[in-house]
Amino acid sequence: MDISIIVPAYNEAESLPKLYEWIERVMLENEFSYEVIFVDDGSTDGSWSIIEELQTKAPEFVRGIKFRHNYGKSPALHCGFRQAQGDVVITMDADLQDSPDEIPELYHMVTAGNYDLVSGWKKKRYDSKLTKNLPSKLYNATARKVTGLRLHDMNCGLKAYKNEVVKNIEVYGDMHRYIPYLAKNAGFTRIGEKVVTHRKREFGESKFGMNRFVNGYLDLITLWFLSKFGKKPMHFFGLWGSFMFILGFIAVVVVGVNKLLALYQHVPARLVTDSPYFYLSILAMILGTLLFLTGFLGELITRNAPERNDYNIEKTI
Repeated sequence: MDISIIVPAYNEAESLPKLYEWIERVMLENEFSYEVIFVDDGSTDGSWSIIEELQTKAPEFVRGIKFRHNYGKSPALHCGFRQAQGDVVITMDADLQDSPDEIPELYHMVTAGNYDLVSGWKKKRYDSKLTKNLPSKLYNATARKVTGLRLHDMNCGLKAYKNEVVKNIEVYGDMHRYIPYLAKNAGFTRIGEKVVTHRKREFGESKFGMNRFVNGYLDLITLWFLSKFGKKPMHFFGLWGSFMFILGFIAVVVVGVNKLLALYQHVPARLVTDSPYFYLSILAMILGTLLFLTGFLGELITRNAPERNDYNIEKTI
C-alpha cells in the first residue's frame, strides 16, 4: 500500500464527508493505493455515524477508530500510527484547513527525496494574528532553538512520514506538537519542510485554546530533559547537587573562619547563627544533598527499568 492517511477528528461531522471526497479524488487522480484511518476522539456531534457511513460506502479504503471519550490528538495519532499499513503515512486535521492536494508532493518528497519526515509549513495563515499567529511564531522560534530543528511550523498537522518512523516513536500526552523532535531523538534525522496551503475553517470553531501554548512550552522542556538525561539522571541532578553542596560548604567555612579570626583578634563579633549567610549556606548544602539523592534514585530506577536497553537498530548483517 502506498499511503495511509490518519485523520483525528473531534466534533467535525460537517467536514468529514467533504474531506473524504477530496482525499478520494486526489488518490484516484494519482493512482495511489491508500487507506484513510479516521480516529473519532470522543465526538458528541455524530462524527462516528459519518465515519461508519463512509466505511460502508468504501470498506476497502476507510477504517475507523472510536474513543469512548475525548483523549486528545496525541492518543488519536498514536492509535492511528499503530494501525497504519502504508509505505508513507500522512497526518492531517479534519477541519478542512489542510489541503489533500498537498499529499502527492509530500509522498514524493518522502519516497524520491529520501526524507524520513516532511513537515508542513503554513507560511500564509488565516488565523487571528493576535491570538494565534504571534504566539505561534514565538513558540516555533523557541522550539527551533531547543530542538535544533530548523522548522518554521513544528505543530502543523499536515505531515508525511516513512512507515518505520511512526512505528518507532511513541506519541503520548500532548507530544504531537513535537513529533519531528521525537523522530530526531529516535535516529530519524532526515527531516524536511514544505510550504503548504492554509485554508480558512469552513465549519465549527477551533478546539484548541490559548492554554496550548503554555502546555507546549512545558512539554518542550520535558522532552528536552528526557532526551538529554532520561537514561542518565545523575549527570544532571548529581552535577548540580554537588555544585550546590560544595558552594554551601565553602560558604559555611568562610562564615566560620571569619568568626574564628574575630575571636583570635579579640574583635567583637555576632554569633554565627545570627548571620543570614550561615542559613543560606546550610540551605544550599541541604538542597545539594537532595538533588544528589534525586539523581541517585533516578539512576536506580532507570537501571531497573525494562526498557533501559531498548535501542533503535536500523540494520544488522
